[in-house]
Amino acid sequence: MRGIEYFMLMLKLKINSGLLECGTDEAGRGCLAGPVTAAACILPDDFAHPLLNDSKQLNHNQREELRELIESSALAWAVAHVSEQEIDQMNILNASITAMHRAIMKLNPMPEFIAVDGNRFKPLYKIPYQCVVKGDAKYQHIAAASILAKTERDRHMTGLDKEYPQYDWRNNKGYPTAKHRAAIAKFGDTPYHRKTFRLLPNQLKLSL
Repeated sequence: MRGIEYFMLMLKLKINSGLLECGTDEAGRGCLAGPVTAAACILPDDFAHPLLNDSKQLNHNQREELRELIESSALAWAVAHVSEQEIDQMNILNASITAMHRAIMKLNPMPEFIAVDGNRFKPLYKIPYQCVVKGDAKYQHIAAASILAKTERDRHMTGLDKEYPQYDWRNNKGYPTAKHRAAIAKFGDTPYHRKTFRLLPNQLKLSL
């Protein structure tokens, strides 16, 4: 019970009480394969749930339960991908911001203010915004966006796993686990791997 009370006390609804405000977050930034996925979410002012928190602090079942609740309760929500090829072209930071922009642009109504997880963002339609480091553990709408982004990307990678099961994307979701890297060493990369990322650690080290 103390843990539930802690989350309810820690997560605020939004930054500006008088504005239509969305939270936005991304998932998959540190992966070797697959897109970076972002979500944007506008929650009603009376929204509250004791488990709502940074998606990384929740298990699979909790995230899926909250996803259904968020999608049915939100005033507006959207998700968007930026592909592996686009990541290689624009770098992962710009890709993450682009994914958030794409998600926000799908919202109806459009927000009057944007709360961004992290410390980097670029202006969108002259909408005021604020970056919040670890915002997914501080604000409900950013936490909701983190859950939508994480669950959407997990489903996408589970689908790609059927095409390339040897890389174990069903379990690692494209992150650089030992099993994932061992498969890259054995089978090579795929069209879904990010070619500008270091897919394998350096095999040889210089003797100095």
